[in-house]
Parts: sequence; structure tokens; C-alpha cells
Amino acid sequence: MDPLVSCFVSMRAGGLLRDDEVVRVRGLGKTYAAVRGRRGAPGADAVRATDGVELDVRRGEIFGLLGPNGAGKSTLVRQLTGLLRPDTGSVEILGHDIVRHPERAARLLAYLGQESSALDELTVSLAAETTGRLRGLDVRRARAERDAVLDELGLTPLAGRALKKLSGGQRRLACLAAALVGERPLLVLDEPTTGMDPVARRAVWAAVDRRRAERGTTVLLVTHNVIEAETVLDRVAVLDRGRVIACDTPAGLKERVSGEVRVELVWREHAPLHVPEVAVLRERAVEAGRRWTLRLAPEEARAAVATVTGGAAFAALDDFTLATPSLEDVYLALGGAARQGLVKA
Repeated sequence: MDPLVSCFVSMRAGGLLRDDEVVRVRGLGKTYAAVRGRRGAPGADAVRATDGVELDVRRGEIFGLLGPNGAGKSTLVRQLTGLLRPDTGSVEILGHDIVRHPERAARLLAYLGQESSALDELTVSLAAETTGRLRGLDVRRARAERDAVLDELGLTPLAGRALKKLSGGQRRLACLAAALVGERPLLVLDEPTTGMDPVARRAVWAAVDRRRAERGTTVLLVTHNVIEAETVLDRVAVLDRGRVIACDTPAGLKERVSGEVRVELVWREHAPLHVPEVAVLRERAVEAGRRWTLRLAPEEARAAVATVTGGAAFAALDDFTLATPSLEDVYLALGGAARQGLVKA
């Protein structure tokens, strides 16, 4: 079965929704009109921001949306959260029709967007407490949850500071704290750890895991960080040009490029291009300063390593690594194939 189809067909039994289904998306589409130039001159063609998207997200899982800029992730999230009405298709969250009743989304999910400027003038403490009150908590409960979340995320020392006076990573963590006050069954997190140091990132994922284990909270994560995604996601949908081009577990996606090996070569100063074998390798390499990255078949990888370690090139070599495919490799392979029209959504 096609991995995309299996991403949602397996969720159904006899046409009925499963009890553990939190989000159900069918045929979701949104087109932005063509942009006109000055005096009505033709501009860019109409853009299909989402194009027939179909997804299911299960209770208690971390489901990721991965894709390049312009892939349609932000539009999809705005449609899922009731902030943008789609042209076609349906969105259901815990059985509620969000297209017909977008106001219900606020009672079902907590959304951490990329921009949270509405909180900038508030202190960390007040931002969290106010969010709790807006979600229906009484004063005592809102303050209790506020204190617990700030302590959990290591923000108590910053409780009295305004968000606008915090560093980027601290501000992001404070916005997450506000999102966590007032329990919601679904968390929609758009690049939640941007700008955070490793300690803060660890605190974020510990808080998410705790809510999954204790409350069955479901997380929809939008990210560009494929390394982080590989470690935290249960399943991932890869988007490109508004379409889902793949949907599976990280392990399932990596099987698609299991025939490749990633070879990284780091040269001391410059690659010895006077060595013919190295000059040939350069044609296959992605260069970033002194680092070359090649994706090769196993036998080609062995030959490449033999070339740079057993001959005249060795003196110029600083380091090399061999690795099996990562989610980043899958992301690059699928995205490249989609742009050449080789992947069917």
C-alpha cells in the first residue's frame, strides 16, 4: 500500500472513525489568487498553498509536518487551527468540524505560532496566567498552573520580566509556557525550539513527553530541524508545493533511501583536485567550505573511502565519516524528486 494512503486508511474500520483519532483532514485545498503588477499587469500565477491534503493524527502521538519554505506548512496549520478557511475539504478535531465551526478550535487545541507579539508587553508570569484565565480557569487554578509550568521549564527566575526584554530563546520558551497553561488535548507547535539552547530544548521535550504520558496529549509539530524531528516524531508528513509527498514513521521513510550511504569528507585546507579520483568525486559532492557530502551506493562509498585514505589524497584529508541515511537524507531526496515530478502524492 502507498505510504501516503496508509497514513490515514489504517485509521478507519468499516468507515467509522477510530477512538484514538484526534485530527482528520480530507481533501484540504487553498489557492491564493494571482498577484497583479502595477496598473493591472499580469503577475505571478495563482498559488496552490495546500493541494488535496489528507492526514490523520492519533491520540498521544507527535506528528510532524516537514517541508521547505513555501511547502504549505503554515497555510495548513492555519486551516487546522481555524484561522484560515480552506477553499475545499474538511478538518475535524475530536469529531468537531473546524471548517464550519472555526471558533471551536480554541477550546480543543493550544497553538504556538511563529509570532506571539500579543504577549510582548506582559511579564512571563502574567502571560501564562492570562492565557489560563482566557481558557476558563479561575484565578487560583490559573496561578497554580502558571507556577507549575514556569518551574517545569526553568522560567521562575524570569517570571517578572517582560517578554520583549528577553532573548529570542527565552521569549520562545515563555510563549510555550503560556501555551501549556490550561490543558488542551492537542498542541500545535510551529518551530517551538527556535533560538533555544540545548538545556531549554531538553526542557521543552521533557514537558511534552510528560503530558503525553500523563494526559494523552497529542502534538502536531511543524519544523525545519530534521535532526530534532528524527528523535521526537512518531510519524511525519513531508510537504512540497502544498501536497503531501510522503507520510510514514521516520524509520519507514528512511527505508526509501536505504540503498544509499552518506559520505562526508573534510579537507585540511583545500581538496587535492590534482588527484584525478578526487576531481571525479567532486562532481558528485555537495560542497560547504572544506566539507564535501556525497550520497553514494554502498560499493561507491567503499571506493570513495579507499580513494581518499589509500592514495595521494590522504595527506590533504582532515576527517571522514560514513553514515546510513538520516531523515535529512530522506527529506532532501523526496523534495528533489518531487520538484522533478518523480514522486506522486
